[in-house]
Amino acid sequence: MDLIYVGDVVNTHGLKGEVRVLSDFKFKDQIFNVDMPFYIGKDHRKELMATHRTHKNYDLLTFKDKNYIDDVIIYKGEPIYVNRADFTYDGYLDEDLIGLDVYCNGKNIGKVNSILKTNAHEILVVKNGSKHLIPNIDEFIKSVDLKAHTMEVNYMKGLLNED
Repeated sequence: MDLIYVGDVVNTHGLKGEVRVLSDFKFKDQIFNVDMPFYIGKDHRKELMATHRTHKNYDLLTFKDKNYIDDVIIYKGEPIYVNRADFTYDGYLDEDLIGLDVYCNGKNIGKVNSILKTNAHEILVVKNGSKHLIPNIDEFIKSVDLKAHTMEVNYMKGLLNED
């Protein structure tokens, strides 16, 4: 099973078994559906989603057969995952980009080491001796080839850390 991190259960909400999930997962509309299996915590306890709604910047979920706060309080502070095979999506997940070889004008500038989340957009941290911060937006990302494990970026003055 290939589990994908979705967010964290930060608290319960009310007394009827609802949990508050903080998530910046970009394919929420594909996973927050009735009967979607979620895997919670380090031991990946499987729960089927019963309901979903949003409140402020949280996703509020209930799970099948978990009708009281006492049933879900154990999930407080736990990470929540979905199985990659349980949903379809167009494009790629953040997890797919980690480790890709990044090229600019045919020259390897490093590998994607991590992804920083900002309010505006994601920033790819590319390392190969020096560190490059590349915005994950169409103007900078020319192509992504997951099969070849490569990414091509457009060169713009000031984009690369020229040591």
